[in-house]
Amino acid sequence: MPPFAKMTYTTRSKDFKKAMLYLFKNMKSYRIAVIFSVFLAAVGTVLSIMGPYVLNLMMEEIVIPPFNFDNITRYGLMLVTMYAFSFGFTYIENFIMAKVAAKISENYRRQITQKINKLPLSYFDHNTYGDLLSRMTNDVDLIGQTLNNSLPSLITSFTMIIGIPVMMFTISWELTLFSLIEIPLALGFIFLIVKFSQKYFNRQQEYLGNINGHIEEIYSAHNVVKAFNGEEKALQEFDVINNSLKNSARKSQFLSALMMPTINFIGNLVYAGVCALGAFIAIKNNDILFITSIITFITYIKLFNQPISQLGTVFSTLQSSAAASERVMEFLAEPDEPADVNNLTLPKIKGKVEFKNVSFGYDEGKTIIHNFSFVAQPGQKIAIVGPTGAGKTTLVNLLMRFYEVNSGEILVDGVNIHDMTRSYARNLFGMVLQDTWLFEGTIRDNLKFGNPNATDEEMIKACKMANVHHFITTLPGNYNMILKEDSLVSQGQKQLLTIARAMIQNSPMLILDEATSSVDTRTEALIQNAMDKLTKGRTSFVIAHRLSTIRNADQIIVMANGEVVEHGKHDELLEKGGFYASLYASQFDENKQAKE
Repeated sequence: MPPFAKMTYTTRSKDFKKAMLYLFKNMKSYRIAVIFSVFLAAVGTVLSIMGPYVLNLMMEEIVIPPFNFDNITRYGLMLVTMYAFSFGFTYIENFIMAKVAAKISENYRRQITQKINKLPLSYFDHNTYGDLLSRMTNDVDLIGQTLNNSLPSLITSFTMIIGIPVMMFTISWELTLFSLIEIPLALGFIFLIVKFSQKYFNRQQEYLGNINGHIEEIYSAHNVVKAFNGEEKALQEFDVINNSLKNSARKSQFLSALMMPTINFIGNLVYAGVCALGAFIAIKNNDILFITSIITFITYIKLFNQPISQLGTVFSTLQSSAAASERVMEFLAEPDEPADVNNLTLPKIKGKVEFKNVSFGYDEGKTIIHNFSFVAQPGQKIAIVGPTGAGKTTLVNLLMRFYEVNSGEILVDGVNIHDMTRSYARNLFGMVLQDTWLFEGTIRDNLKFGNPNATDEEMIKACKMANVHHFITTLPGNYNMILKEDSLVSQGQKQLLTIARAMIQNSPMLILDEATSSVDTRTEALIQNAMDKLTKGRTSFVIAHRLSTIRNADQIIVMANGEVVEHGKHDELLEKGGFYASLYASQFDENKQAKE
């Protein structure tokens, strides 16, 4: 995360219609259930709309003597039956839509998860994990809530807007025509609000992703923040993003909040006008029965205000959902990692690795590896050393095909790894990184992550070689203990587990990127002895800052500014008195000063 003073956020213009079409497109698989749900909602709403009309017929039987109790009873039973069926249809419709919403949310999350596995590593270099989590959680949840709540309300509202005027026409065409003035006024105002407030809803969802990204980074590195007294800076960065979120949320909610009171204001004016006009018509025509019709009509007016007010709420929710749908759509539209063209395999893996005139840069126009060439013979232990930023880890990224070379070739036993599938090329190497990674699960599952078919005997043997077996046996549950974020396992012990995991994978070649950086000197010596056994007969690449750990390497590649400046064995390089000798001497001096 850049310093708070330099933070900038870009918000592209979003297409409300396009986002909603994309959302409804994902409902195609459930169109039968949705159509049936729409039918039930429409029928239930029609039955509800007909209720006041039947009630009006019953009141007419009461107002005009003599009372006909049979008709009154019949109308009463009809009314109860209609409302009961309306309730049943509405309940079933809500139940179906709840299942559809849950299924669509599940599909979105599955698509996002599958997409994550298809994206190139460069995507995660330019996007925060918190923003990605926000798309998978907040945005998908918002879409699910919209489908569960807003879509049924939208169907009900449109059915009532069409059905209620029809029933109102059966009572009085004059009052109906006067009442319909509310529709163009209310809908026109709603669409005007949607037009001006959509950009703020988009920004609100985007800033919500930004703030999740910031919080995820700060919380995951809380110890570092505390150690460097970075609390104030972290709070300032949070305030910048939070204020942006607050401002966009305030503007979006302010505009959307205008809908309900304005629609209610228009509805109340129409309501008052209907009462006055209805009384005038009743007096003019001297029609007592028209009084009951006015009561029914007023009931319909109140019902008519409900769907129009609902539309305001629904469109406000749809705006947030459209912004969420747009963010999910953007992520799913990200270009995938280029598909593997060839799938060559090696009949027998010897372990010869050759870099031939390799050039590479993470950003276009910024090359950090310049025309790099090198050959590692089968079974050799290759150490890669150099100052920070020399390109050591970049070589590993290229070897594992996390990134593709800009020019040149990387060959394994004479075969270009670009002609292999990525999964095959990566299975050729066991890998231990500087940053430990263990997921929540049993120690056994973590150890067998790279080789699920490994036996317990193989697992225990590897753990003994990595000097972690004794530690595991002291834990409650031993190999079945569930590792969690709050488990009392030190960073060094986690590194030992990841080393054991690489041993269990039993790949023909190895990559060790600062594998011993998180352990103490004594443990490092034990691991080094185990590594010597592990790397025997295997081509291995070791990135190391502690030069004392790679004295027995078959070849040492010394890198600086993306180029090989020296290579050879430890003693040979010291005799040359070049760059490696100066690096080694500087570490020797540091160790000497530390002892003093």
